[in-house]
Amino acid sequence: MKERVKSLMLALLVLCSLVQSYFLIYRLPGSDPVVKTESDYIKTENMGQSAEAEDMLFPSQIAVHLGEDRHTVFYPDSAFYNLIYSRLKGRQFDGFQRYGVENINWTEIRSRHTGIELQFGDGMPVALLQKVMQIAPDPLFEGESISRVLIYNSENEDQVRVFFFSSQGDVVYEATKADLTVQDVRQQVDFGKDWVPYTLVNGYYIPEKPVRMVETGLEIGLFSTDQMQSSLFSDPSITRYIREKDGSEIYTDSKRSLQVRQDRNWINYTDPAAPAAGENNPGRNVLSGVDFVNQHGGWNGQYRLKKTADTGGEEHTVVFQQYYGEGQFGAFPIIDISSFHYGEITLEMRMGTITGYERSLIYSTDEFWEKTMVELSSGDELREQLARLEKESEIVSLYPAYLPSLSKEGLQLKPIWAVELKNGATRMLF
Repeated sequence: MKERVKSLMLALLVLCSLVQSYFLIYRLPGSDPVVKTESDYIKTENMGQSAEAEDMLFPSQIAVHLGEDRHTVFYPDSAFYNLIYSRLKGRQFDGFQRYGVENINWTEIRSRHTGIELQFGDGMPVALLQKVMQIAPDPLFEGESISRVLIYNSENEDQVRVFFFSSQGDVVYEATKADLTVQDVRQQVDFGKDWVPYTLVNGYYIPEKPVRMVETGLEIGLFSTDQMQSSLFSDPSITRYIREKDGSEIYTDSKRSLQVRQDRNWINYTDPAAPAAGENNPGRNVLSGVDFVNQHGGWNGQYRLKKTADTGGEEHTVVFQQYYGEGQFGAFPIIDISSFHYGEITLEMRMGTITGYERSLIYSTDEFWEKTMVELSSGDELREQLARLEKESEIVSLYPAYLPSLSKEGLQLKPIWAVELKNGATRMLF
């Protein structure tokens, strides 16, 4: 009997020893495993969050046409915006026909008919739009980029018409087979009846009542240079350090370079010798850009695809813009300015391969130190401000946005009107 007990105790001791050895080697509390595989060694540090491309493919705003020259506008993440967009994503669009955009008076249609209009700013490649909307494959316009989608009830309200506008501005595509009824459109238009009234002026919308936003102060953190090196170089130990006369720091492994502007908390990474990995396809470039950011720094908040454009030859630029929102008011873009680069992530590409990468080292947290309700100007007051800008250049668009700045407490987001001009400039109205 004693021998059996001794044997059992010995077996338990051996088992405990094996378990303890496992935890000592692989699971030391508060640290990574002692034993490292090759994949562990090259894995970059997780800084921001990973994201899916579909999360960044949404309209900059949704305009609702109420008829009799009455309109309203919903902004991303507001309740009615989400409701309208989620319903449209489940509808099917097919049977495309192409027309010259100048053949129809679009201003009159938007003023007279009830309908909704999804606006995509600089344009959304059809290949990407197909990821969030049920658009049938069609060689007629599969290579296009869409700036807006107009859906409205016809004159006798017995038919729904759907038009996709090319971002080139010369043609429009009608989906003659759309899974939408007149009643569907009426229900969505009804969401805007009691909302802030807007007036359509030369293609953009002016609110007749103040638009409410929240001025916010957010606590921040800062990605370190070591974190960025570990993220962008497979072996940071072989990088050389160069300090420029302007105070910027450059890290290079002779193939790639990382420029860090500490005074602006901004980085510019370049890899000019990166081998081409495919064709210069806008949709694929965006997907490659999202994957690259996921693996090299991640995302610090909500972003929207702002721009995808050829810059000559095989070169292509993709820009993602950060949004910030406060509950029922919706989410609004953060404007990147030359004196304080924040709010945009930019990628330069060549034939599907990333050759350049720019972003801020600053990231905001969920903690805030200030919140104040603000009402943006509207009506005649806003018209007077816009009239002064029209002397510089024709106004292309008007939208609420946040102007970022740094203070001792952290990141300040100030509500403004952003005005985009035809000459390419963006002006801010306070």
